[in-house]
Amino acid sequence: MIIFPAIDVLDGNCVRLIQGDYNKEVVYSDSPVEMAKAWEAKGADFIHIVDLNGAKSGESVNKTVIQEMAKAVKIPVQVGGGIRSIETIDSYIKQGIDRVIIGTAAINDKAFLKEAVAKFADHLVVSVDARNGYVATEGWTDTSDVKALNLVIELETIGVKTIVYTDIAKDGMLQGPNLEEQAAINHATSIDVIASGGITTIEDVNNLEELNIYGAIIGKSLYDGKLDFEELMKERNGSND
Repeated sequence: MIIFPAIDVLDGNCVRLIQGDYNKEVVYSDSPVEMAKAWEAKGADFIHIVDLNGAKSGESVNKTVIQEMAKAVKIPVQVGGGIRSIETIDSYIKQGIDRVIIGTAAINDKAFLKEAVAKFADHLVVSVDARNGYVATEGWTDTSDVKALNLVIELETIGVKTIVYTDIAKDGMLQGPNLEEQAAINHATSIDVIASGGITTIEDVNNLEELNIYGAIIGKSLYDGKLDFEELMKERNGSND
């Protein structure tokens, strides 16, 4: 299972939000580039980056700093937040971004999703963000009437290979992931599932791995010191390699 340390970029800073609430922001660093380099130095194999301004506005507001982050590290990065056009996806990939994540656009515009899957295949990830089992869009500010499980099944038929599945109720709460929901999503299709939301302890990581989850995104618990990334990677490398 791949462990993705998360870097959320808002107004050029590295921050975390509680349950996606833009009014509950904690700034951890004013240099996302240095943060990316730090995670690489600590042993990360992949970095997960979100443009929070972009997620809310639909524009890739922090594109320049994100490109700088990708160039500053040798490990791959995946990026999401406000990516709602073929041109934006193409631009990011040409700038060395390994995977581009689309969310709201995948829910609202199936024609765009199908074109993106056809053109970018392995470089494309769809973000499925759920609140009480229903898909949330527009940077988590709106909740749709689409059931997350039904959406994931539809995504597989379209050809999506990887998703990020976030339980918003767990995000930033340091209370552990929703294992039951993650398991249900993972077992519904053959899509690779990257779990996000509430992952706080090494036990949480181990529990997700037992579910055969493809990857896990960890954010707030790393920044708040609840989980030591180097200790986590050392244990995993010792027991799993």
